[in-house]
Formats: sequence, structure tokens, C-alpha cells
Amino acid sequence: METCCRSTSMSASRPPLTLMAVFAHPDDESFGSGGSLARYGADPDVRSVLICATRGEAGEISDPALASHEELGKVREGELRCACQHLGIDDLQLLDYRDSGMAGTAQNQDPRSLVMADTDEVVGKVVAHIRREHPDVVVTFDEAGGYGHPDHIAIHQHTKAAFAAAADPKRYPEQIEGGLQPHQARKLYFTAIPRRFFRAAVEKMGELGLEVPERYQHLQIEEVGLPDSACTTDIYVEDCWDSKQAAIQCHATQLNPDSIFAMLPPDVMRELQAWECFQLAESQVGEDGDSHDLFAGLR
Repeated sequence: METCCRSTSMSASRPPLTLMAVFAHPDDESFGSGGSLARYGADPDVRSVLICATRGEAGEISDPALASHEELGKVREGELRCACQHLGIDDLQLLDYRDSGMAGTAQNQDPRSLVMADTDEVVGKVVAHIRREHPDVVVTFDEAGGYGHPDHIAIHQHTKAAFAAAADPKRYPEQIEGGLQPHQARKLYFTAIPRRFFRAAVEKMGELGLEVPERYQHLQIEEVGLPDSACTTDIYVEDCWDSKQAAIQCHATQLNPDSIFAMLPPDVMRELQAWECFQLAESQVGEDGDSHDLFAGLR
């Protein structure tokens, strides 16, 4: 099996560029942008950092033998650490909020949940990580959170606010007093699985005589995922697909047998996931053009 493997020939002439991804739950990093994280995780000139807001305590359990509801957060943290190894993540940090669950569920009201957390507190935590890690590029969910999950939307809002606040010495001055310095990341990207993937996946299922799983039948394809027109920067990841797939397999509790990701054959999924979609939201160095590189203008 061919995977993305980091070269040991890191340039001695300059420090590595830093990519920081900020997501809500374990598995967010793998299903959507795992190929890109694996690509940059294998790049000797890039250091990659992952911030995860929760441990996914309100997630599904694909097999009762894998976890109980009481232990799910602990199990999913272990799955996340497994995935990070396959993706070449250099550093993982958890914000220690609780998974808020799907929209309209009782978990939304849990005082420990991300959506109930004080906005200034969450933004401050992300700001501290930005000031500590000095990322050149920050990646988080798009404003709809891919499919409307409350935690995805919340971490989008908090990360966008932190991207600006981290550079302002008047924000969170206690961090400055503690030794951290203001930092302006150069680029901010939003990401989600693009709608073209879901259209192509449904088409492939029809060609193969597979029935669309019930869990997807209520979804409107044109309302799920990042609109194709929003994809300013597509990253080619087919040659890193095995690393992405290995990371996804780490998240065993979330691999339901009626998922599109489980039902389509691996060779089909490799083709459908050959490119990953990012939307350049803010940049200090101009547009990306046709570079297909999150570090365009920075190398």
C-alpha cells in the first residue's frame, strides 16, 4: 500500500511553514480534508498542527463492542490520535469542550458543550494556540459547517474570530503578559466536502445498482457540502488517498455500514476523492490562482 510518507530532507535554509487545522470532532480531520493533511504532513517544509474542540462524545457507535456511550469520548480520542499518526500531524491539541450533538437534540443544552460555551473563552483558547504555534495557514469549516452541525458552525465562527484577534495586542492581553506575542496568520481557508462529491457518489451508486442509504435520502444534494463555485483552491490528493483511508479506518466507531464511504468500492472512492476543496477566505498574499497549494505565495 502506497501512503504519503514524510521526507527527512527538510530545508535547512528556512524554518518550516505551519498549517493549523481547527475542527470540532475526531474524524472531521479525516473524512473531509484528510488527503490534504496527509499531503502536507508528508511535506518536509511544512509542520502541521490539529486543534480539536471536542472528543465527539455525542457521536454514533457503529458497533456496541467498540465503545459504550459513557466511554465514547475516551475511545474517540484514541481514534483521533491513531488518525493523526497516519496523516503526519505533528501536534494535536484538544480544547476540552463536550460534543453538542446534532441540531435539535438534548445535548445542545449541555452546559459543557461547545455551543453553550462562552464565545470569548473559546476564541481566546484558539487565539492562544495561534500565538503559540505561529501558523502561516489556518483551516476550519465553512460557515454552514458542511451539513449544519452546530459544533461545525460554532468552530467556524470561533476560528474566524480568532484569526483576526490573534494579531491584535489589545485582545487577550493576559496572554501577552504571559509571554505570547500577537501573530497574524497569512491565510485563512474554509473547507467541507464539496457538493460535486455527493452528486458523483450518488451517480456511482446508481451505476453499481446500490440503493442510496436511508440516512442520506432526506438530504438535498445542493444543500450539503461546500458549493462547487466556492472551491477556490483544489488540492490533488489521489496519491495520498491510502493515508487518508488509513486515518478514516482509525475512526471505527463512526464507520457505519450504511455510509456512502463504506458502501462504495475503494477504487471508486479513490477516484471520487482525488481532489479536496478549500475556499480562500482571507489572505495577506493575494489569490491562489491555479497553484493548487494552500501555501501559494508563501513558499
